[in-house]
Amino acid sequence: MEDMFFERTPQEKLDFIKQLQQNGHKVMMIGDGLNDAGALKQSDLGIAITDNVNNFSPGSDAILNGRALKKLPMFLKFSKDALHVVYISFCISLTYNVVGLSYAVSGRLSPLIAAILMPLSTFTIISFTSLATHLAAKKRKLI
Repeated sequence: MEDMFFERTPQEKLDFIKQLQQNGHKVMMIGDGLNDAGALKQSDLGIAITDNVNNFSPGSDAILNGRALKKLPMFLKFSKDALHVVYISFCISLTYNVVGLSYAVSGRLSPLIAAILMPLSTFTIISFTSLATHLAAKKRKLI
């Protein structure tokens, strides 16, 4: 559904979104966050538009600078890329833990080595997610 509605009260917006969701629709709400807070929170994806993202904290899933609204399709694609990065990060973390645990349980891993490997695994995950997210944003021409 690609309908757009304007000049609705906050309650009308909230009721409309609930009605759509009850009919099985996924709803993305774009609003200013001030009188749209309830509708943004109720929607499946709530995006607040503002000109100053530093002084703004609405109950939404994302905050988008008003000048970047034209990049919304790229941001939506980027969010899918970011989700893949999270899945891969979990796989890396799980691999680290399974391998490390198998060595620890078998007694082949000294406590000193374990103490070194724990922050190293954290560093690896943080580095991977930072680099992969940066590359995904670059690929989508967001930076």
